[in-house]
Amino acid sequence: MKKIEVVAAILCFDDKILCTQRAKNKLPYISEKFEFPGGKIEQGESKKEALKRELMEELNITPIIENEFLTVIHNYPDFELTMHSFICKIDKVNIKLNEHISSIWLSKQDLMKLDWAAADLPIVKKLMSNE
Repeated sequence: MKKIEVVAAILCFDDKILCTQRAKNKLPYISEKFEFPGGKIEQGESKKEALKRELMEELNITPIIENEFLTVIHNYPDFELTMHSFICKIDKVNIKLNEHISSIWLSKQDLMKLDWAAADLPIVKKLMSNE
């Protein structure tokens, strides 16, 4: 099975967390699901370098990347995903969606109201338990 390693940002601003919605995709289990923004780690990049690059590409932002939060290994039908999530702070809510179809800022207790990609759910659940 193909293995993919990615990074994801838990972007925080005023006790809210940014949730981004994926575009339509040929893979129905991730199409239009919510996720934490981020992407693949390229050859020679550290996790934080990859996250910084991905956030600039996807949202036109450069947040303060703090500590690693949770690493999730999830088996989708077509690939195995290893996702390293990081708590990130941002000083403005002005983002530009370059790849996602929508976004919403939610408090921790409201996160489960969204239809999340399966690999992101352990992160959501840990965030909600860390009240």
